[in-house]
Amino acid sequence: MSDNSDNTNNAHPAATPPPAPQAGKPAVAASNWEREVLEKLVFATLKEQKAARRWGIFFKALTLLVIVVALSAYLDISWTGSDGETLGRHTALIEVEGAIESEGSGSAAVVIPALNKAFSDSGSVAVVLHINSPGGSPVQAGMIVDEMLRLRKGYPAKPLYVVVDEICASGCYYIAAGADRIYVNKASIIGSIGVLMDGFGFTGVMEKVGVERRLLTAGENKGFMDPFSPLTERHKQHAQAMLDEIHQQFIQVVRNGRGKRLKETPEMYSGLFWTGAKSIDMGLADAFGTVDSVARDVVKAEDIVDYTQHEGLPERVLKKFGAAMGAGAMKSAVEAAKPSLR
Repeated sequence: MSDNSDNTNNAHPAATPPPAPQAGKPAVAASNWEREVLEKLVFATLKEQKAARRWGIFFKALTLLVIVVALSAYLDISWTGSDGETLGRHTALIEVEGAIESEGSGSAAVVIPALNKAFSDSGSVAVVLHINSPGGSPVQAGMIVDEMLRLRKGYPAKPLYVVVDEICASGCYYIAAGADRIYVNKASIIGSIGVLMDGFGFTGVMEKVGVERRLLTAGENKGFMDPFSPLTERHKQHAQAMLDEIHQQFIQVVRNGRGKRLKETPEMYSGLFWTGAKSIDMGLADAFGTVDSVARDVVKAEDIVDYTQHEGLPERVLKKFGAAMGAGAMKSAVEAAKPSLR
């Protein structure tokens, strides 16, 4: 009987029960092993949650990076650095596209910092302004030209060239005249050396529909160029005198910049414009060329680095959705009476 009992116990060993509490010790001590198991489970769970959070942060950051890269590619944002020490020998490029005005790529606030950065870079051997503009503000053009002349004196070993795309007229040519040389395409539009001030007069229409203009001013000429009031002969003469003065400033910039290369004719400063081929004959331009050909054949530095100051992401997004349409219309109405080189 005892043998069978021994065999049974060997075949099916019973689970070892937790040790019974000894006399003089609290009963809680008997369940320490349960607490230890629970603590291990809690710590393991916390560890898994921390790991999950880390992976969550990683994937969110990765997703954000992909979105930023995609937006930069879509909106054509430049991420290139401007540290001249790391760029090596190169031709510095600055793009000027659109009207020469206080906002946009043709403004002095955008072009002048790019010029300074391009000239001060130790790796740039020449600076090329790639221009495509019908003109614009004589003030913005004048500010840009003054800075161009200052930089040319400060960096006499670095030539400044202008390469014309489709058009370089009026205020755009005002800027181009400040360069060492001007390169064009044979079909480019060059010239329009003149000044205008345009607007509209509604006095006739107002009389027909019975609208009375009530304009009160402190100063007899404060309503000068008001589109809803008649243009007096005195105001007309004053406006013409201003235009003539700005025109002479424009002519002087062209003469100083082009020098003996100009073959002046009575029509040169009349506001007419010509093809790139004809402009070379007249001395308004120097030769045919593109950005690549000038960098390769003239500068002898085929590596081109773009120093153009691009608009930021918020401005581009706003323009994509047309947020500035209303402001643009108001601006056109308010600034209609400004002199313009276009």
